[in-house]
Amino acid sequence: MTSGVVGRFAPSPSGALHMGSLVAALGSFLQARAQGGAWLLRIDDLDTPRVQPWAITRIIDALEFFGLRWDGPIVYQDERRTAYARAIDHLKHSGRAFDCGCTRREARSGTVGIEGPIYPGTCRNGLPAGRSPRSVRLRVDACPIEVCDAVQGVYTQQLDRDIGDFVIRRADGIVAYQLATVVDDAYQGVTEVVRGADLLSSTPRQIALQQALGLDTPRYAHLPVITDANGDKLGKSTGAIALQPTKPAAQLCACLQWLGQAPPNTLYDADIARVLHWACDNWALAQVPRVAEITRR
Repeated sequence: MTSGVVGRFAPSPSGALHMGSLVAALGSFLQARAQGGAWLLRIDDLDTPRVQPWAITRIIDALEFFGLRWDGPIVYQDERRTAYARAIDHLKHSGRAFDCGCTRREARSGTVGIEGPIYPGTCRNGLPAGRSPRSVRLRVDACPIEVCDAVQGVYTQQLDRDIGDFVIRRADGIVAYQLATVVDDAYQGVTEVVRGADLLSSTPRQIALQQALGLDTPRYAHLPVITDANGDKLGKSTGAIALQPTKPAAQLCACLQWLGQAPPNTLYDADIARVLHWACDNWALAQVPRVAEITRR
């Protein structure tokens, strides 16, 4: 594999893989493999209160069951804490991040943005008297950040107006998803981030961190999220989402259908290798529906 393309799949081990996460895994796998690139596996296990120890093994077993083989060793975020600490120190020393002493309620006392109340800026010019550091936040500005997404099109946020100075290390000491993802994507040399459209709104924050840390920005493609008939995302908290222990080819073909790839009927009973061979040869990101959600029927 010499194309220079590097994709990745980075599940959180808060539960077993389900059909929605299989769609994301397959899409990222095919986008990398169809270009002759590498596909990496990272376990996003930083949020320790949500981690289920058994889930890591279940995730790995499920990927192997569906023939989604990754390159190189698995990276575990829990083993990368020193790298995150160095990144946060760099951001603080460069003036791009600051200590925040606000409680959760105080931090949510500002005007409403696209994901809830915006941090009111209480500590961005220094901790008020008598306050001690609790979290660390990135200092954002009014410059719009544009995401040229390969599936969803152009998506723009103005972080100071839409999100506010956001947390990169929580009050409990856990590094936030946004920072860890950026640091690890750079560490692994990821060039293509293919994931669910529910994470599109996080991307401007990640680009802001990439810019602040002097890191390259990968290409992004946010796939439609699969929902049930009620419009709920197929996630760990919803029903009828489990992957089946039989007929892996049929389940892969269902995922390909949702991704707009139209596999022939003969593949539904084929072996996995044949399905994935066809999928790699015929993968076309341009055929993925340009919508945020697709209802599972």
